[in-house]
Amino acid sequence: MTIYISSIILIGLLMLAMIMHVVTYSGFNKTQKTWYVLTFLSIIICSFAELLVHSGYYNPSYAGILTVITVIQFSIAPMLAVLFSGALGLNHQAKIGSIFFVISLIMEVVCAPFGYIFYFNNQGYFRGEFFYIYEILYAIGMLYLVISLIIVGYKFQHRDLLTIIMVIVVLLGGIIPMTFFMINIAYVSIGISACLCYIYYNDLIQEDIKEELVSNQEKVLNMQINIISGLSNLIENRDAETGEHVVRTARYVKILAEDALNDGVYTDVIDDHFIELLYSLAPLHDVGKIVVSDKILKKPGKLTPEEFEEIKKHASAGGKVIRQILEGITDKDYIEFASDIATAHHEKWDGSGYPNNLSGEDIPLSARIMAIADVFDALISERCYKKAMPVDKAVSIIKEGAGKHFDPKLVDVFVRHLDEFLDE
Repeated sequence: MTIYISSIILIGLLMLAMIMHVVTYSGFNKTQKTWYVLTFLSIIICSFAELLVHSGYYNPSYAGILTVITVIQFSIAPMLAVLFSGALGLNHQAKIGSIFFVISLIMEVVCAPFGYIFYFNNQGYFRGEFFYIYEILYAIGMLYLVISLIIVGYKFQHRDLLTIIMVIVVLLGGIIPMTFFMINIAYVSIGISACLCYIYYNDLIQEDIKEELVSNQEKVLNMQINIISGLSNLIENRDAETGEHVVRTARYVKILAEDALNDGVYTDVIDDHFIELLYSLAPLHDVGKIVVSDKILKKPGKLTPEEFEEIKKHASAGGKVIRQILEGITDKDYIEFASDIATAHHEKWDGSGYPNNLSGEDIPLSARIMAIADVFDALISERCYKKAMPVDKAVSIIKEGAGKHFDPKLVDVFVRHLDEFLDE
């Protein structure tokens, strides 16, 4: 008997802990929380009602009070399955639960005075000759729960069929001894099953949330790709030379970053994610040119000092355009990475570049890589104002710019792997 009392107390404490967890848990909405709280609270009521009757400390003078308590317990018990089902997210459980409760309550109230289902005498609690009516209602409730578990399992594509089986096994492990051997451990098994159902449903919900999050991330990624593609096309439509340039430079920055990583250069910054971002965002480095007039952008001759000052504005303008377009649809780091490339790819190692006269490693690494790719492609490509320069001469200019225009470590990587840049 001591073991029985201890087990009921432990189940009560477990249900209380589950209620506290449900109330403070943010993963369920108000309706789901209500169902779970009602489920766990009902188990506490039923288990302690049973404890009062079967604790072994019976006093005939309390027979009337114990009869009322047992009527409440027997009315709630068949409804536990409906509470379970509501907690598992099935619809219309409030209506079905009310029907279960009303039928059970009416039956218990009508039968209690005559001892048809149960009665108390001087020796204690006894089952009445029609106790099987309660057992039938209870069996219907448990069958309803099994069906509900199967429905929920089907809803979630039977991702955790083993848990459903275990819940049924645990329930039977408590109900069979109570029904056939009068061993009162039913609410112990029901309490454990309630916890299993809670874990089961919560895991399924979290899996769906995770899948939805991944799906949303993919949508955002596709949106980012479409925006980058659209901006790149906008640049290309304004200036075909610039459009071809952004495609080639994207390839160059990827090669240079991969070679730097393989050579052990800036490995504290460069990794696969860095390379992926650099390659995908490099086409935006000249997006600021949309603010430059066609007259200057397509001028066939040398630019005047005033015109050059005008075209220099594309660097800072590019960063602003990127921030304005990507704000709110992607994370801050992504925006900063794209903005750094657009804003700082004309900065120089010695601090003589624009727009902010940054120097050395104060220039973002992405922009330092972009600078080499940008200048190299500009030198070896034909433009409206110049002819293409021979590769060896372009390479000499890059080498001469090491420590002045360009990051010397990156120039060394570029020179060591020059053949990769020339392979089409």
